Amino acid sequence: MPDIKVYTEEDLTAALKRHNNDAFEFLYKNYKNALFTVVQQIIADKEIAEDVLQEVFVTAWKNIEKYDAAKGRLFTWLFNVTRNCAINTTRSKAFKTQQKNDSLHNYVSYADEKDSHSFNINQIGLRKQVHLLREDYKNVLELSYFNGFTHEEIAKILNMPVGTVKTRLRNALIELRKQFL
Repeated sequence: MPDIKVYTEEDLTAALKRHNNDAFEFLYKNYKNALFTVVQQIIADKEIAEDVLQEVFVTAWKNIEKYDAAKGRLFTWLFNVTRNCAINTTRSKAFKTQQKNDSLHNYVSYADEKDSHSFNINQIGLRKQVHLLREDYKNVLELSYFNGFTHEEIAKILNMPVGTVKTRLRNALIELRKQFL
C-alpha cells in the first residue's frame, strides 16, 4: 500500500505552486466534498455542479500563484474561486438557455402525475348536465367535447353553417356554466 502524504497548509501551498501532482491529488481528495457543497448551494443540477467543480480545480491549478497566505487560508481562497465559478456559470448564456428548457424526463413525470389525478367526466356529472340542455345545444356539445369533432366537422354532420355551430357551442357553454353556479 503506497504511503499517503499528509501536508500542512503551508507545505501544500508550496507544493501546489511548484505544480506538484501529488499535492494536487491531495488537494482534490481533501477539498472536493466541501467545495462541491458550495457549488450545489448555487447550482442544483448535479451534472452541472460536477462540471463546475472540475472547472474550480483547473482554475485553482492554473492560478495558484495568485493565492496569498497573508490574505487568508487556502480553503477561503478555494471557496471564493468556487463561488465565483458557480456564479459565472449561472450567468452564462448556455446555463440560462438550459434552465428555460425542461428535460423530457421532467415532462414525462409531470404528464404521468397529471394523468393520475384526472377526473372521469361522468364522476362530476357533466354529461348529465349536458343532457338537461336544449337538444340543439346538447348535440353540438356532445360532438365537440365528448367526441372531439372540429367546428367544420360538426357543421357537416349537422348540415349547418360553421358560424351557427360556434354560436350554439358558445351559448351551450353559457347555459352549462349557469347550471354549475
